[in-house]
Amino acid sequence: MNSTTMRRAGLSIAVAAALTGVAACGSSGGGDGDAKGKKKGSVALSPIAALRTIQDKTDSADSAKIEGKTVMGTKMSMDMTGSMEWSDGITGNMTATLTGGTQAEQMEQIGQSKIDYRYLKNGFYANMGDKFAEQAGGGKHWIEYDYATLAEISGAAGDAFKDQMQNTTPNQSVKMLLASGDVKRVGEETVRGTKATHYSGTVDAADFTGKNADLDAEQMAELRKQFKQVGLTTQTIDIWVDADDLLVKKAEKGKMADGDFSQTAYYSDYGTPVSVEKPPASDTMSFKDLMNQQPQA
Repeated sequence: MNSTTMRRAGLSIAVAAALTGVAACGSSGGGDGDAKGKKKGSVALSPIAALRTIQDKTDSADSAKIEGKTVMGTKMSMDMTGSMEWSDGITGNMTATLTGGTQAEQMEQIGQSKIDYRYLKNGFYANMGDKFAEQAGGGKHWIEYDYATLAEISGAAGDAFKDQMQNTTPNQSVKMLLASGDVKRVGEETVRGTKATHYSGTVDAADFTGKNADLDAEQMAELRKQFKQVGLTTQTIDIWVDADDLLVKKAEKGKMADGDFSQTAYYSDYGTPVSVEKPPASDTMSFKDLMNQQPQA
């Protein structure tokens, strides 16, 4: 395999990991605004009161087992499973299986479709497999993705991603619905055998991502440009909540320039213990070093 192919594979891992983390522990945006009902004290305010309780309960749960699926147009589809903890930034262990799209095709070239991720407070690690270690990793299997480095490389989108990965919790989806202004209670449904209440709303993707990351005007302009380039403007967010006011399912959908975008995650076993070990330094190389050693495609 040539160096350009290996470099592209590394880039695809970064995208996959970003989507895994965002889908697992929140949304691609967030905000703390207030959705407004038509009358004070009316039935229209009841979803808002419920969502505020859900927000607090989910935030204080600290951890959960998570599984789900991400589809990003023709670029990638991916299944995920693992556990995450969010009491002090995002930490956890996730396994992602790339099931289709151009990103999966790139990964097939290095003999890898299932990737193990380890999330720590300041970055995450991806196990690239034996073929990568032999051909480009100098015998090292793991790539370290430092959030500060990704922010430096990716501009405003990177700044927003860094903030989300260090501060996001599953209740970000609830915050987005509270801030959307059009949240509604859909009704009672069953999610994997659990009775749940379904809520839905629509948000502006760039606006709420920027607010969540506290970007300035210049960064917001850059972020909107980046979102426009991929064709993602608005997102529909749906959540399902059990009798204990805990999130059991989250789904986000939107349109992109190259197809539909969707993220779905299921949550269970809140409070589950999560232990994450940093990969051995002797078996790890940084994403920045990988970028520097490979020529531009």
